[in-house]
Amino acid sequence: MKVVLRSDVDGVGTAGSVIDVADGFARNHLIPRGLALRATEGTVSQASAMSRARAARDLRERETAERVATELVAGGVTIAARAGSGSHLYGSVTTAEIAAAMTARTGAEVDRRKLTIEAPIRTIGTHEVSAQLHPEVSFTFNVEVVALS
Repeated sequence: MKVVLRSDVDGVGTAGSVIDVADGFARNHLIPRGLALRATEGTVSQASAMSRARAARDLRERETAERVATELVAGGVTIAARAGSGSHLYGSVTTAEIAAAMTARTGAEVDRRKLTIEAPIRTIGTHEVSAQLHPEVSFTFNVEVVALS
């Protein structure tokens, strides 16, 4: 049976694609859960519109990710945190705090789950953080942690 996927289905396809699946799989799994529609003339044209919209959205997201990467690799971000004697912090700097600093600096919304820290940041100084804001855009930038005065 030919169906049009309404959302991404792991191992099957992406939203907007017209695929041929087993009748039982379509009737018992995809269609009842709202993951797919039976392929008709109207749904196929709707699928092509969904594909074009998805491609445009993906292009915008990639361009935004590249702009953020260029800006952060060049300058990094600075985070002020409370520190005790020496250079030890009270607590640690989290990915949520780094994402908020990135958003404040670039103006683009950054999800904390797209950031990777090798070890918890618990000292003042410069630390490297990896980010993958888009499947095609991954980069490493510096986070400068300074003592809050």
